[in-house]
Amino acid sequence: MSTPLRLILVDDHPVVRAGLRALVGGRPDMTVVAEAATAGEALRQAAALRPDVVLMDLQLGDGVDGAAATANLLTLPEPPRVLILTTYDSDEDIMRAVEAGATGYLLKDCPPEELFRAVHAAAAGETVLSPPVAARLMGRMRGPQATLSAREVEILTLLARGLANKEISRQLFISEATVKTHLVRIYTKLGVDSRTAAVHAAVERKLIRR
Repeated sequence: MSTPLRLILVDDHPVVRAGLRALVGGRPDMTVVAEAATAGEALRQAAALRPDVVLMDLQLGDGVDGAAATANLLTLPEPPRVLILTTYDSDEDIMRAVEAGATGYLLKDCPPEELFRAVHAAAAGETVLSPPVAARLMGRMRGPQATLSAREVEILTLLARGLANKEISRQLFISEATVKTHLVRIYTKLGVDSRTAAVHAAVERKLIRR
């Protein structure tokens, strides 16, 4: 059996953390190694324990929000993947989190199985969006402005070749956070929620060639 994914739960509500811990506790493929109520505590825990994934709320108890906490976590020598898990779904919240480097964005009312799949996808470096989040961004970006930019076509082409986010960032000389931001925009423009679906949609629409 593979080693369980190591998680840190970051939320300023103890009841939410307890619920998440109980949810994860019965699974052999992941384990909670720490909890934190503030951004500072999350940074200290992540530096000491080097988790695979941090589940991060957007509103925290020390005045530093989840987007800023995410950016701080990604400065660590061995940064974790950060998966936002929140009740906030405004366009601004979503884009700030993704631009800070979050690997994914889920809403707290998502089904448990969706959360578990997202944790594994985040650990693998895949961009993950809850369907309501993807739909919200797609609605915002519908219309003439929804055409893909030259950079987005480049990224799709590299996705079709099977390159991971880190490889794409190296090839295009941009940061991984920038790659993730482009992926979110690509997903919303194409009306999809995964890398595979994005490539399939782009090939179908003759935006790229395999």
